[in-house]
Amino acid sequence: MADQSTTGPRGGNDITGDRTGKGNSTSLGAPGSGKNAATAARVRTTTNGPQSPTDAPELRRDGDTGPPPGGTISRRRLLGTAGATGLALGAAGAGAGYGAASSSDSSSKVTPLSFLGANEVMFHVKHQPGITTPLQARGHLIAFDLAAGAGRKEAAALLRRWSETARRLMAGEASAQDDTGIARDAGPSSLTVTFGFGHSFFARTGLEKQRPESLDPLPDFSSDQLDRTRSNGDLWVQIGADDALVAFHALRAIQKDAGSAARVRWQMNGFNRSPGATAHPMTARNLMGQVDGTRNPKPTESDFNERIFVPASASPSTSGDPEWMANGSYAVVRRIRMLLDDWDQLSLKEQEDVIGRRKSDGAALSGGTKATETTEMDLEKTDSQGNLLVPINAHARISRPDQNGGAAMLRRPFSFHDGIDADGVPDAGLLFICWQADPVRGFVTVQRKLDRGDALSKYIRHESSGLYAAPGGAAEGEYVGQRLLEG
Repeated sequence: MADQSTTGPRGGNDITGDRTGKGNSTSLGAPGSGKNAATAARVRTTTNGPQSPTDAPELRRDGDTGPPPGGTISRRRLLGTAGATGLALGAAGAGAGYGAASSSDSSSKVTPLSFLGANEVMFHVKHQPGITTPLQARGHLIAFDLAAGAGRKEAAALLRRWSETARRLMAGEASAQDDTGIARDAGPSSLTVTFGFGHSFFARTGLEKQRPESLDPLPDFSSDQLDRTRSNGDLWVQIGADDALVAFHALRAIQKDAGSAARVRWQMNGFNRSPGATAHPMTARNLMGQVDGTRNPKPTESDFNERIFVPASASPSTSGDPEWMANGSYAVVRRIRMLLDDWDQLSLKEQEDVIGRRKSDGAALSGGTKATETTEMDLEKTDSQGNLLVPINAHARISRPDQNGGAAMLRRPFSFHDGIDADGVPDAGLLFICWQADPVRGFVTVQRKLDRGDALSKYIRHESSGLYAAPGGAAEGEYVGQRLLEG
């Protein structure tokens, strides 16, 4: 839960860049027909072609209840990464989701999709979607192990199926076959599907020589109480969407596509604040009530790509990464249980001292009454008695990049709540997901520092862990991981 890193879900720190349309109005395919039964076209505002963080279009997010009159899109920051493409935005008159109207009821009126439902993220992009895409309201994380006897050939066929399913569903279409119909009347709803390979995948497929050094197992940390059955895995899939049924639809499709080639190892479900739920958008809040991730790296920063993505010129001799990881990133995934009953017993001042920031707005404790979330933290400032305003063991102090040799990671988490455990204690916390070009220089460096004296460690517990290599995005006509599996 490092201070440096969580995408602001809908507000001033939003991070995006993978969203685009196809340039023309299109009909949404119904199962088995390829066309929407209501023949309604979706109107899109598109920006195609390479972009830099400074020339990307902007995005309506928090507080927007729909498109303005005439379909004009308000200017919000759309912070794209270099080489990412634009966003398909639903405008007034956007068509409904696939199969929205029954073919037996030609008189049925199709209600236009809301702006939220019509948002579409493009699958074929430089970096996989779901990394710099703004946080969605719903998320599913699922890990698979290849079935006994399955190897490289079976893995390639599986990734080909998964990629095609992801492409179709992200475009608001039905699955290629046996669609469940769960999302029949919904639009794409910013759906993203992201794929990664775990350490064990390479031995299972005979590709040990292609395994990146960066996938070496993470070290043990003192706060770890890991459940090995809910950790690691040959393959990892991250699903996010702004609609719960759209997200679940994708989850079921991915599970069905696995067939006999792979079995589920573990699955976790999460959530974030829904778009438009607050009139005061800001960085995300976690279940402790704290603004979480003020210092997340931003695509507008000159070294963003260098910190988050493996370079396009990747090779073992230059970056230390195999060529198939060009434009990819490494995801560290941790299920962090929050001890909420213990946390809630603290006074407001005690909670703020643990974090080093005000609970109300995320401003640093050193900033005074006029400080905002982005006011620079003064690590040396003291009160009238000479006490540091930001305690020496405050989470925000310890996790700062300038306290960790510049280490940075792009956090993109989901909260979770899985009821109560046998003792009646809330089973809730954070599905921590962070992205970086090098997990040793990113997550490991920061977590080692936190492990030595973070005040927050008394109130959290790391219960599962995984590290995955997510290759670059698939080009048109390719599937994710093709350069590894067929290279």
